[in-house]
Amino acid sequence: MNLVLPDISAEPTLPNAYSHRLDWVGMENIALPVRIENILCPSHINAYVSLDDPLAKGIHMSRLYTRLLELTSLENINMPDLKLVLEDFLDSHQDLSQHAKIEIHSKLYIERPALVSKLSGWKSYPFVLSCQLSNDHFEAELKVEIPYSSTCPCSAALSRNIIQQRFVSALQNQEIRLDQQDIMNWLNTTDAIAATPHSQRSFALLQFKLDQNLQNIPLIEFINRAELALMTPVQTAVKRIDEQAFAVANGQNLMFCEDALRRLYGSFIHHKNIHGFKFKVTHAESLHAHDAVAQGTWQW
Repeated sequence: MNLVLPDISAEPTLPNAYSHRLDWVGMENIALPVRIENILCPSHINAYVSLDDPLAKGIHMSRLYTRLLELTSLENINMPDLKLVLEDFLDSHQDLSQHAKIEIHSKLYIERPALVSKLSGWKSYPFVLSCQLSNDHFEAELKVEIPYSSTCPCSAALSRNIIQQRFVSALQNQEIRLDQQDIMNWLNTTDAIAATPHSQRSFALLQFKLDQNLQNIPLIEFINRAELALMTPVQTAVKRIDEQAFAVANGQNLMFCEDALRRLYGSFIHHKNIHGFKFKVTHAESLHAHDAVAQGTWQW
C-alpha cells in the first residue's frame, strides 16, 4: 500500500479570523553561485512572491528554490533571464500570487593594476541586484558600494599655510639660505613639511533604477564610471613608486563629500540605461569621530 504524502498547504483554507493577504512570502539567504558579467559570484539570494489569496495557508517554497537552481547553469545572467524567473514564480503560483521579487546579494571581484609598477591585485565590490514583477510590469534596481580615497581641501590649505610659515621663519632665522641645495635639504625634513592634509577611506553607495529593456547588467561599467569620476580609487598591491603616485593623486584631487556627490551626478545623470538613481557618499573622517556624508536622488 502506497501512502500519499500529505500536502499541508493544499488542505482546507484558514478560518476567516486569520484570512489576510500578505505582501511577501519566500526565502532569504539562499546560497547560490551565479555568473554576472561573466564572473562567478558566490551569492545569497532572496526570493519572494505575494500571497494574495487571503484563505490560502501558504506558498510553495520548493518551487521557487528549484527554479532558482537553474540560474547556476547560465554563463552570464542578464535581465531577460531574471524576468523569466519571476514569470515562472508566478506561473507556479497561479491563483495565489500576483507579485514576485528576487534579490541577489553578492560581491564582484575585479583585478586592478597598480598605478605605476607591474603589480596588480583584486578588489571586491558588494552589490545587490533586485528585480520585481507586478502585473506584467518589470522593475530592476542595482545597488553597488565603491571605496575610494578623499583628501580634505581645508586640511590641505592649512598644511600649505604652515609650510609657508616654516619657510619664512627658516629664512628669517638664517636656518637656510636661498640656495637650491640648502632648500632641498631643508624640504626633506619634518621641520619643513610640518603638516600633511588628512585623507580617509571613503565610500560611494550607488543605487540605480535600470531600464527594463536592458539586456546585460552594466555592473563593471558603472563601477569604472564612478571610479573615473572620483579619480582616487583605493589600491591593492603597491610598491613605493605606486604609493608615491597615489600620494600625488590625492594631493591633486582634493574634495569634500559634496564635491564627490556632484561628480557622480555629472557622470550618471544622462546615462541612457538609467531611469533614476539614489546616491550616498560617506567620508570616514580621520579628523573627527564622526563621518561626513552627502546624499541625493534623481527621479527616485
